[in-house]
Amino acid sequence: MKINWGTGIVIAFIGFISFILYFVIKMSTDSAYAHDLVIEEYYQAELGFQDEIDKESNSNKLTENINWKKSEEGLVIIFPENLDTQKITGIVSLYRTSNKNLDFEMPISISNNQMLIPNNKLLDGRWNLKVDWKYEDNAYLYKKEIMY
Repeated sequence: MKINWGTGIVIAFIGFISFILYFVIKMSTDSAYAHDLVIEEYYQAELGFQDEIDKESNSNKLTENINWKKSEEGLVIIFPENLDTQKITGIVSLYRTSNKNLDFEMPISISNNQMLIPNNKLLDGRWNLKVDWKYEDNAYLYKKEIMY
């Protein structure tokens, strides 16, 4: 049986369309390819964006800002030494962009100007670290993308 060029083009189109449809269906139904939004209430969070800008501006005005390091026990968040740690309050949030089920928040608890987040809460990979804290009457925000 001989196939002419018109039939060949139709077969090529059908093959290409089938190939594309296979991948569309595979990506939309397979849970391994599921990607979640970083924040569920995206538009509500957008309204508070100016507050975040103000807090980050306050944080940048500090003579010494928050820092972090990886240790044997976990992630260590280092607060400025020139501040009284008894007056620092707030929340540390860690967001995993690839899986919202790994996201968590912890209240700030400081000893020796440091806060430890244990290894058992963190998996290797990229995290968004966010420290929203208050010292006396001033609000501060530290954001950093870290590789753990």
